[in-house]
Amino acid sequence: MPRPRVLSGIQPTGESFHLGNYLGALRQWIALQETHDAFYFIADLHALTIEHDPKLLSARTRASVAQLLAVGLDPDRATLFVQSHLPEHAELCWVMQCLTGFGEASRMVQFKDKSAKQGSDRVSVGLFSYPSLQAADILLYRPQYVPVGEDQRQHLELTRDLAQRFNSRFGTVFTPPEAYILKDAAKIYDLQEPGAKMSKSASSPAGIVELLDDPKASAKKIRSAVTDTGREIVYDPENKPGVSNLLVIYSALAGRTVGELEADYQGKGYGDLKKDLGEVLIEWVTPIREQVRSYLDDPAELDKILSRGAERAREVAAGTLATVYDHVGLLAPAR
Repeated sequence: MPRPRVLSGIQPTGESFHLGNYLGALRQWIALQETHDAFYFIADLHALTIEHDPKLLSARTRASVAQLLAVGLDPDRATLFVQSHLPEHAELCWVMQCLTGFGEASRMVQFKDKSAKQGSDRVSVGLFSYPSLQAADILLYRPQYVPVGEDQRQHLELTRDLAQRFNSRFGTVFTPPEAYILKDAAKIYDLQEPGAKMSKSASSPAGIVELLDDPKASAKKIRSAVTDTGREIVYDPENKPGVSNLLVIYSALAGRTVGELEADYQGKGYGDLKKDLGEVLIEWVTPIREQVRSYLDDPAELDKILSRGAERAREVAAGTLATVYDHVGLLAPAR
């Protein structure tokens, strides 16, 4: 019996993934490759929706691939590829754009937030139509499941609507994908503002832990993390958001329950917790950084891995696009 297919992507918008990326999503990607037909891609086309340095984008794309491999993604178990290596994404995007209403696109929360911050004169059409490309990314591979966080749930609902709209107008091609709720996904908060999510775009340098930073510098950030009034080390997100965030990080990295940690730190202070967590972080992240460097030192091998992934992805994507073109009435090229 074939495994259910799952698909997800991540943008190469920074020098490094951060702890929130890993604990909130990537750790679950690794687990899913054991039980699902997993397709994972670097969403470099989406990165064009903001101003960027071309050289940095290509370097960050390679670094993203290297990090995924270093944290445990196995290219023999999962299909790993770069979005722009398959023109089918952009081609299906046009079909999805022609099905997406202007009002639907303008109501997308991410577009409204970013356009409010940047101003209408600086917002591109690409950012406006971002959800149509995201729908194409998903529907191209016809997955049963898409892992999503709360910030992407609206986009997945639009994808489902577009799949159903296509089917009703042109005949059934797509099965609307379901949201895959990530089990044991940890929501990691800013070390300096524990009421806000750890974020590449919103967190201050002191509030975010980058996987490729100097481990000692990252441990120092942990020791400088904002904590709460009192001394008791207990998990209480409402009244002790700083300590609770540290306990969640500690639990995820050390493979221990929060309850076990609470028992261990009875009678101890915040300084003890932060010092020990810093050491756990150093031990966990050091081999990952070393593996990333090893992959980046061999770009030819990375290219081979991506070439194999693109070839495997194209086997699915090309078939889907041909079926879509046939259903919408586009002539197949003569052979």
